Amino acid sequence: MNAGVITLGWRERLALPQFGIGQLKAKLDTGARSSSLHVDALDAFQRDGAAWLRFSLTLGPRQKRHVVQCEAPALGRRVVTDTGGHSTERWFVRSEVLLAGERFPIDISLTDRRHMLFPMLLGRSALLGRFAVDPALSYTQPRPRPAFAEPGLS
Repeated sequence: MNAGVITLGWRERLALPQFGIGQLKAKLDTGARSSSLHVDALDAFQRDGAAWLRFSLTLGPRQKRHVVQCEAPALGRRVVTDTGGHSTERWFVRSEVLLAGERFPIDISLTDRRHMLFPMLLGRSALLGRFAVDPALSYTQPRPRPAFAEPGLS
């Protein structure tokens, strides 16, 4: 492995500070080109002549579940092909990610991942040039420490 590249496990905790998400479990998937985030609800609207997205997701353990409401400018819609070969058109947004002490922007598709084990999938476009993934490892990094307090977490 490269000496300057951080090695992560196949699953890690990350933060999406722009959306007020201080911690989220993510599967790191070098086979997936793009990253995706589970949303419970998604609504497109216009603001100042541009497309924006309003979306929500439920986070936290069963006893401390809370809904996070988010808004972001839409990057547009793109066709994404899943592992089963099914293609769907999805909305994309851009957000900063906090992972392994690094803060960087990525494009994220918004989709229904309720039947998946992880609410977020971090694809190879986000990992490229920053991280290596060792599938024998898991949760190698300390929990993210964003500069805000997430509701329901202390």
